[in-house]
Amino acid sequence: MPGLHTGGWYDIFHAGTVANFCGIRAPRQKLLMGPWQHSPWRAIGESPRQDVGANEVDEWHVRFFDEVLKGMGTGVFDAPGRAFVLGEGWRDVDGWPPTTATEASYYLHSGGRANSAYGDGVLSLDPSSDEQADVYLYDPLMPSMSHGGHSCCVEAIAPMGPADQEPYEASKGVLVYTAAPLERDIVLLGDAAVDLFASSTALDTDFTARLCVVDRSGRSTNLKEGIVRARFRDSLAEPSLLRPGEAYRFTIPLGPVGARLEAGQRIRLDVSSSDFPQWDRNLNTGGPLGEEPASAAVVATQAVFHDAARPSRLRLPIERSSA
Repeated sequence: MPGLHTGGWYDIFHAGTVANFCGIRAPRQKLLMGPWQHSPWRAIGESPRQDVGANEVDEWHVRFFDEVLKGMGTGVFDAPGRAFVLGEGWRDVDGWPPTTATEASYYLHSGGRANSAYGDGVLSLDPSSDEQADVYLYDPLMPSMSHGGHSCCVEAIAPMGPADQEPYEASKGVLVYTAAPLERDIVLLGDAAVDLFASSTALDTDFTARLCVVDRSGRSTNLKEGIVRARFRDSLAEPSLLRPGEAYRFTIPLGPVGARLEAGQRIRLDVSSSDFPQWDRNLNTGGPLGEEPASAAVVATQAVFHDAARPSRLRLPIERSSA
């Protein structure tokens, strides 16, 4: 069965859209990723142009149905995918992830005081060495609040889209790691993820990550967000609680990304344990999910490690021509 898989970079369902495209092993599958949040496909962060938004989605629907129902040669399957690279425009891709990208690792560094954007957290291509861990408190009754994101469907309830991260990054409950200014433009096109070595004093907790770009004026804007619930770190079917104080490796998928970053901009990673209300709060008790009152919440002390034995890192898909 032919398929047209349509999503947007700030759509809550964008990762599932790409996963469906990759998972259906059948001919005549097309991936379309645009600069949108959830429908009605309103363009995000781009000046008004005719080739984005709801009309563009309608055009691809017509082309797709003309091809598969009427047998017309519309060229809809000439390339497996078409993606709007934020800051650049549309381009065809040879699948997902595109073969034009290679993975680069940005390692977390600090002197143990990466709390907030005013701390000493650094991202670097240099591997981690022997460094002091970063520590923060996570209180479910005082969660770090979402500013923008990949939510649905009422923005006043669950913020979505790109937003200034200053209120989020001002909290000492958020660890902030920032790279040096880019020496040249780069294109992120593929799947991003975070490998985080961390411990908690709780039986269960969350770890969240935000990939941001910092412009020349210092404004930080979210590109991607991800979360892992500790009890599901190894399996969604067979959860297991933490041993308090023990370090674990957590993989936080950030999902698909397509953006051009300009010379002078900086890559930033925010790490916390809440991004609310984009995601529900973990009460840190290890108890049954959704059944306990907020009054049962437990404050947790979280530690994020970045040393030679536990090299926490951000993994980014960088187009080879710009790497």
